[in-house]
Amino acid sequence: MVEFKYTELLPLGEDSTEYRKISDTGFKIEKLGDKEFLVIEPEAIKKLTFEAMHDTQHLLRTSHLKQLRKILDDPEASNNDRFVALDLLKNANISAGGVLPMCQDTGTVIITGKRGANVITNSHDEKVISEGIFNAYQKMNLRYSQLAPLSMWEEKNTGTNLPAQIEIYADTKPGHELEYSFMFMAKGGGSANKSLMFQETKALLNPEKLDEFLDEKLRLLGTAACPPYHLAIVIGGPSAEYSLKVAKLASTRSLDTLPVKGAIDGHGFRDLEMEQHVLEMSQKFGIGAQFGGKYFCHDVRVIRLPRHGASLPVSIAVSCAADRQILAKINKDGVFLEQLETEPAQFLPDVIDTHLNDDMTKIDLNQPMKDVLAQLSKLPVKSRVALSGSMIVARDLAHAKINQMLDEGKAMPEYMKNHAVYYAGPAKTPTGMASGSFGPTTAGRMDSYVDRFQKAGGSMIMLAKGNRSQVVTNACKTNGGFYLGSIGGPAALLAQDCITKVEVLDFEELGMEAIWKIDIKDFPAFVVVDDKGNNFFDSVTRSLGKTIPVGPESG
Repeated sequence: MVEFKYTELLPLGEDSTEYRKISDTGFKIEKLGDKEFLVIEPEAIKKLTFEAMHDTQHLLRTSHLKQLRKILDDPEASNNDRFVALDLLKNANISAGGVLPMCQDTGTVIITGKRGANVITNSHDEKVISEGIFNAYQKMNLRYSQLAPLSMWEEKNTGTNLPAQIEIYADTKPGHELEYSFMFMAKGGGSANKSLMFQETKALLNPEKLDEFLDEKLRLLGTAACPPYHLAIVIGGPSAEYSLKVAKLASTRSLDTLPVKGAIDGHGFRDLEMEQHVLEMSQKFGIGAQFGGKYFCHDVRVIRLPRHGASLPVSIAVSCAADRQILAKINKDGVFLEQLETEPAQFLPDVIDTHLNDDMTKIDLNQPMKDVLAQLSKLPVKSRVALSGSMIVARDLAHAKINQMLDEGKAMPEYMKNHAVYYAGPAKTPTGMASGSFGPTTAGRMDSYVDRFQKAGGSMIMLAKGNRSQVVTNACKTNGGFYLGSIGGPAALLAQDCITKVEVLDFEELGMEAIWKIDIKDFPAFVVVDDKGNNFFDSVTRSLGKTIPVGPESG
C-alpha cells in the first residue's frame, strides 16, 4: 500500500533576494493566547504598492543590466545587437532618474500576494492595493491603457489604469506565518500577447519532435515584444491555465530555486540542460536583438510539470526589454522592497563605439514624400537610418476612424499622405519636457489597413516595432511603400533625445490614441520592408518550409 506523502507542486528554495527597508511603521505584533499575529495597517500596503509601482517603472534588476552589457562585450554579437543593447542601457540610465518611465506602455498591473496564516490586515486588501496603484498612475508620468467595456462593442479608457489583476493566496509554508509577501508586475501588451499555450500529446516528448516544435513556435514570438527576451517554457501542468501561469512566473525568474531533477512525487523542476539547449537554438535563429544577430534571448527557463495522461499543455512566455517586476514583503522587521539597480550608468561602456553609427543613413522627413521614398528605395533591408523632421502618430483607434472615413467616401487626410506614420501612444509628458516616454507599438495590429490606406495615398512610410504579415510586404511592393522598424524598448531615450515637439492633430477625444504630430531628430530605425517586396524577417521566420504567421499583439 502506498502511504500518503504531501508534495508541493512548486517546491521553491530559500529567498535570496536583496531587499531595502522602506518603512518601520504601519504594522505591529500582537499576542492572542500563545500565538503572535502581525497586524498590518492599510496605509502600509498602500505605500508599499505606490513605491513598488515607482521602482518597477523606472529601475531594472542588476542582473538584467549585466546581461545587456554582456552583449556589448561579446565579439560574436552583431552590430545591430550591440546598437540595440546600447540604446537599452542608455534608456535605463534616463528612466532611473524617476521622471520618464522606461517604456511608454506602462502596462497592466498584476499583483500576487501570499499572506501568512498569522497576518491580520483589517482591510479589503485588493481595494487598498488598487488605491496604491491609482495614486501611482495619477502622480507619475505613466500611461492609462485599460479599456472598460461599455457594451459588447463599445469601450472607453478608464483614465486610472484600473482595474488591476490582483490575486491573494494563503502562504502555508512553515516560517512564513508572520509575513505578507508580494510580486508586483507591470506587463505591457506586447509581451503579454506573446504568452502562448499549445495542447500537445505524448508524441511531443522526444528530443527530435520537441526541437522541431520549439523551432517553429519560438520563431512565432517574433520581435514585437521587444527582445532580448527572458524566455520561459513550461512542459506539462495539471491544467492549461496553470501551465501558462507557471510560464509567466518563470519568465520573471521567480521560480529559479526549483529542484533541478524530477521525482516520483511529481513536483515541478527546472531542466538546466534543456535551458542551455534552447538558448543555443535561439542564437541560431538570426533574429537577434530585434534586427538580426545572436541575442534573441538573454536566458531561458524550462520547467517540467506533472500532467494528466491525456493532456500535455506546453506554454511559452517572455519578459521583454522592459523587465518590470519587483518583490516585496511585510514582516515583523519592517516593510521591504526588492533592491533594484539605481546606478545603471556603471554598465555603460567608458568609450561608446562610434562605429556603430557608420552605416546609418540620415533621412529628412520634411522633403516631399516622393523624395523620401526615392531615398529609401536605394537602401537594402536591414539598413539603419536616422530620421529627422515631422511625423504623424496614429495607432489602433485612429486607424479605425480613418478607415471609417474611407467607408463613408471621404478622402484620406492630407497629413497621412504627406508624412510618415508612427504607430505609438505616449505616456504623460513631464512638466518642462517636450514629450513623455514615447516608444513604438506593435505594427502587426495595423496590417489590415495598409493596402487600402496606401492606395488612398496614405501610410507610404510606416514606423513601428515587430515583424509584419505578408499582406504588408505585398502592399508595399504594389504601392511603393516602406515599413521601418523602430527599436522596441528605449521609450525614455527617444523622448529625451529624439522627440522635440508633440502636439495633438486630430481625434483629441481618443486620449493617448489621438493623432499626434511630432518633430524628431536622429530618430533611429531600420528598413524592414521595402518597395520591392523584400522583408528582413522572411529569412528568420521560415521554419520547416513554412512561414510563421503574425498574430495579434499590443504595446
